[in-house]
Amino acid sequence: MGCCQEEEYLEINKPAPLFEAEVFHNDAVKHIDLGDYRGKWVVLFFYPADFTFICPTELGDIADKYPEFQQLGVELLSVSTDTVFVHKAWWENSPTIKKIKFPMVADPTGKICKAYGTYIFEEGLSLRGTFIIDPDGILKAFELHDNSIGRSSDELLRKIKAAQFVREHGGEVCPANWQPGQKTLKPGLNLVGKI
Repeated sequence: MGCCQEEEYLEINKPAPLFEAEVFHNDAVKHIDLGDYRGKWVVLFFYPADFTFICPTELGDIADKYPEFQQLGVELLSVSTDTVFVHKAWWENSPTIKKIKFPMVADPTGKICKAYGTYIFEEGLSLRGTFIIDPDGILKAFELHDNSIGRSSDELLRKIKAAQFVREHGGEVCPANWQPGQKTLKPGLNLVGKI
């Protein structure tokens, strides 16, 4: 019942579940393998369905910021239980969705959603879920939202910058609301000067 009937649970700092899937990308249907993204940061951006209300606001927001994600070496993959053909139809019919330049993953069987714990069994849809995966394929952060609550791409960018900073500066951690250039912390010590 509910969204989480899987016996396995995702764990931070453990490998993210791998998958292969069809995607709609650059006006074409393609095949991807998450394992092929090793060496890059990846964000999986789960949402309930195409042709809905909040989803285009989120996807339009993240599409506008896609160049910033790319500058950080991040690939975005949006995921819903729609087919690639529904993704294509939405992309062709919505000016907001037409801005999307990242792959739109099709998960009509819900297999990927189930692996990431976002699947709503009663509805056959996904919760809003965001997963940050590092270049080694390790899950560094995730959040799940009720489908009535939209997400912020600005906060997602901040989290990625913090995860990248921590990866590159062993022993330092980022306090609340940290932004690049601000002070960090070393556990057991005081604030560290600007980097």
